[in-house]
Amino acid sequence: MDHYLGFTLSVFTGFFAIMNPIANVPIFASLTDDLDKATKRSVSKRATLTAFVIVVVFVVLGKFIFEIFGITIPAFKITGGILIFFVGFEMLQSKKSSVKHIKDPVTEENIAISPLAIPILAGPGTIVTAMNFASQGNYVNILIVIGVFAVLCLMTHIAFELGDQIVKRLGKNLIVVIGKIMGLIIAIIGTNMIISGIKAAFFE
Repeated sequence: MDHYLGFTLSVFTGFFAIMNPIANVPIFASLTDDLDKATKRSVSKRATLTAFVIVVVFVVLGKFIFEIFGITIPAFKITGGILIFFVGFEMLQSKKSSVKHIKDPVTEENIAISPLAIPILAGPGTIVTAMNFASQGNYVNILIVIGVFAVLCLMTHIAFELGDQIVKRLGKNLIVVIGKIMGLIIAIIGTNMIISGIKAAFFE
């Protein structure tokens, strides 16, 4: 029992450090700034549910998928890093993400798939972390990983739901500053993933 408790805490800490629901609120607010409340709620639900499904699929079938398509972890990290860097760079430039330059609600909700669900919530770091934890034991460990990630997705959804209140309390100017800081952090995370992928590909 102590082993599983310690494992659960480790998994939660690892996922929380990568996803950080509160830190993602300014990102969500920036990407959904032009949407109405109902659409924002729909985007939040779709993003967290999609992220959950993606991670569960990779936890259960990750190694099999990688082998079928000949995907390597370094290539996965480099590609994911480039995508994350692009999102962060646009936020630094105070530009609305290109995925928002659309009119119809159906297309607007695709924001939930990219970049919110992947690569922001279920990016290379999250997926690789989940696969690493799941490979450390039996089926109980896999269920713990899935359960903990479900809790993180729920926490993220709640944080997104309260995003407008958080924005109101902090104020637009501070949100802009936080958005730029988060853009920088995301760009750095993306760069770090690229570097990590290059190191793994050529020096390990």
